[in-house]
Amino acid sequence: MGRRGVAAVAPLKKLLAWVWRRPAKVKVLLAAALGLCAVVALKLLVKDHKQFFIASETVHFVGILVLIYKLTTQRTCTGLSLKTQELTALFLAARLSCSYSMEGDIYTILDFSTLISTLWVIYMIRFKLKSTYIVELDNFPLYYVTVPCAILAILIHPYTYHGRFARILWAFAVYLESISVLPQLRMIHNTKMIEPFTAHYVFALGIARFLGCANWIIQVYDSAGKYLFLVGAGYIWLPMFLLAEIVQTFILADFCYYYVKGVMNGQLIVRLPSPV
Repeated sequence: MGRRGVAAVAPLKKLLAWVWRRPAKVKVLLAAALGLCAVVALKLLVKDHKQFFIASETVHFVGILVLIYKLTTQRTCTGLSLKTQELTALFLAARLSCSYSMEGDIYTILDFSTLISTLWVIYMIRFKLKSTYIVELDNFPLYYVTVPCAILAILIHPYTYHGRFARILWAFAVYLESISVLPQLRMIHNTKMIEPFTAHYVFALGIARFLGCANWIIQVYDSAGKYLFLVGAGYIWLPMFLLAEIVQTFILADFCYYYVKGVMNGQLIVRLPSPV
């Protein structure tokens, strides 16, 4: 990096150092303010809501490609949660199975591409690179997320002209996607550090989750809050989904902060002094 690059990065390092010294409550408020500013900027710059979903899925797919690069070049899956990949494949398969009839557009293509890539990652972890997989640290029970999501999808799902099963399956995919990263975050918490390529992947998930969350917030704003009160039309699930998206976004935002801090300090391995 040249002198100009160093000079440009220095103020950002000082800003991150200042944020690092603030109390936890101040950090949360700063993160919320930054997120709000980003949502406002997206609201002003992006006119078509479909672009949010396309961008979110594209970023997710790029994150998977980063994992594929790691698995093929380094021949190791250390630090990678197989359970998060399995949950990802599950919600993608669920969404893909009903997206053709409910949407059948670019979303289906993106979901299919991401699903195939995720299945390849699962295959590599389970069979080709099994010796490098640390199963003891990937100890988040899958039924903790799959069972509640299934029950919630049966009870609360969108009301459309599509079949009931398709609507329940779609809701299940929505709920599961919002918390599918929890096993990976649990694994990061167990190790207290994360190597570069996995860090890039989780950071991509954070960006993707933020874009998805921003889309819903903007739609609620554009509808003057009506989205949150369409109970009679079967949309009581939206407030719960929006809450899950916001919570998950903030969980990933904590990791993204350490990620940016580590990158700015030139650290190849992101170290987490506190639980994610």
